[in-house]
Amino acid sequence: MVRVAVMGQAAFGKAVLDRLRSDGVTVSIVSAPEPSGGKADPLWEEGEQSGVPLVPTTALKTADGLEQWNRAGIDLCVMAFVTVYLPNEVFAVPSLGTIQYHPSLLPLHRGPSAMNWALINGETETGLSVFWPDEGLDTGPVLLSKRCEIRPDDTVGSLYFDQLFPLGIDALAESVALVADGNPPRAEQDHAVATYEPLCKDSHAQIHWHLPARRVYDLIRGCDPQPGAWTYFENEPLHFYGCRLTGEQQPGMPGEVLGIDQDGFTVRLNGGVLQVGRVRAGEARKVDAAEWAAQVGLQVGHRFRT
Repeated sequence: MVRVAVMGQAAFGKAVLDRLRSDGVTVSIVSAPEPSGGKADPLWEEGEQSGVPLVPTTALKTADGLEQWNRAGIDLCVMAFVTVYLPNEVFAVPSLGTIQYHPSLLPLHRGPSAMNWALINGETETGLSVFWPDEGLDTGPVLLSKRCEIRPDDTVGSLYFDQLFPLGIDALAESVALVADGNPPRAEQDHAVATYEPLCKDSHAQIHWHLPARRVYDLIRGCDPQPGAWTYFENEPLHFYGCRLTGEQQPGMPGEVLGIDQDGFTVRLNGGVLQVGRVRAGEARKVDAAEWAAQVGLQVGHRFRT
């Protein structure tokens, strides 16, 4: 029986732990973010409740944490949504190695914002990879990959929760079974066709209204829910969420508000019309676009500018 360590966080990490335990896999230790501010990470909480030994992920950078990691007698480490940079020594401890989930078809979209950039680039297909991490960033051999469609109105949120989240749980469970059976795949990536993009931040998310409608919409989808594509309103950033693109042709200039109703407001694009569902002004919370429009007195004819 393979003894597994689950390293990760949030709902995905918890779901992977639950799935492996339901499959009869022996989970020897869990590594997750340590509770802070009175709230425990879902993976940490599940490990605690199920009696699985816990080590804070950041503690794996210390001698004490590594000692606890070594004592667990791990055969395989399963990395499910890990955002902490760790030394390679951690991944070398398990006798059968370490496998990691990544939400792209490697070697495409290496880096921390793979889903964002696939959408921003207007791609119609993506997927996930389970790979063997090495010294590079998402460069290790691939154990398995699974494809999925990017639907025309997908956001990062819907792509992840509707497809790459459940598909990822299945893929990691399948990967653990392949390792347990012996001689699992290790397909080298074709580094010549690899792509890498940086963490998607506000500096990448500003809307340029003169661009074609589909490019503007893809940017908005690819930044929803984080970091939020944005424009300026009265010299303050205004982030857009829950948008839809229509192929309507209406007179006006790109960035011009065409209508305001109970569903939000519409903005003229270069080749279509954008229906805006929710917004976030500055550091405020997200609100319905109609509510915000009423609060600030938004008028038809106002033109958002780059």
